[in-house]
Amino acid sequence: MDIDDLAARVIAGERRALARAITLVESGRADHRAAAARLIEIVATAGRQALRIGLSGTPGVGKSTFIEAFGMFLIEKGLKVAVLAVDPSSARSGGSILGDKTRMERLAREPAAFIRPSPSQTELGGVARRTREAVALCEAAGFDVVLIETVGVGQSETMVGAMADLFLLLIAPAGGDELQGVKRGIMEMADLILVNKADGDLKPTATRTCADYAGALRLLRKRRRDPEGYPKAMMVSARTHDGLAESWAAMTELADWRKAQGVWAGTRADQARAWFEDDLRHALLARLENDPKIRAMVETLGRQVAEGATSPASAADRVIAALDD
Repeated sequence: MDIDDLAARVIAGERRALARAITLVESGRADHRAAAARLIEIVATAGRQALRIGLSGTPGVGKSTFIEAFGMFLIEKGLKVAVLAVDPSSARSGGSILGDKTRMERLAREPAAFIRPSPSQTELGGVARRTREAVALCEAAGFDVVLIETVGVGQSETMVGAMADLFLLLIAPAGGDELQGVKRGIMEMADLILVNKADGDLKPTATRTCADYAGALRLLRKRRRDPEGYPKAMMVSARTHDGLAESWAAMTELADWRKAQGVWAGTRADQARAWFEDDLRHALLARLENDPKIRAMVETLGRQVAEGATSPASAADRVIAALDD
């Protein structure tokens, strides 16, 4: 595989080359990982940046419908949009449905859009292991906005903060008790909470839900360095497109403020460091898995721990000592 040629084609905006490049970075093969690392280094020289938007929400809230409506709205404004939709993988088989393209038929047909469903591969937080590299490839390919859809809502979903510039939390209209079901970590990460399906008979309920979340967010503003009024809760309707323009205006206002204050550059630097540390952890784990002697030792110690013959901490110390040797 000619990595230099592939990188040049990605930078030129060739969709097929971009898809092939993402397949490469998602591979777990050692030779592919080395090639992917070189590819990422080359495309980084293009110096392009996109607005990275993380999006999460409970199943059934309408994430795919919202992304399609929002993506079409951005395209109509002359922007190029990439969607990295992470599908849940089976912990047993490792397989995933990868159905996001079928739920975004209109957006999938747009030349200015690129949709890439990826399996989460049981990664904590539902964010595919190589989604960050896929984001970098989409930026190099000239996309203006990269939407990262994560799986579900939970404490681990805060991992999206390590790769996104803005984090959106999509909420369905519900009673006040619904607020109790949203983890505090997600609330603290969210820059905008969007109450979807704010139309028809659900609009009064959506109004109450939005007010509930707005009240909760006021308690978080004292601990965050953001402009007045952020984070905020807003109402949208993916079906009628109401609120999309207002939501985009809020996103760009917040992004522009962070750039002017130097927050943007600092956050990107922190994300790059976190990326390095995460790759280092995975490399060390891979070393454990790929060394036959260490792997056999882990199997033996695992049985001893299960039988109560040794403690987990002692077993872990023995593995680390073996690595040192």
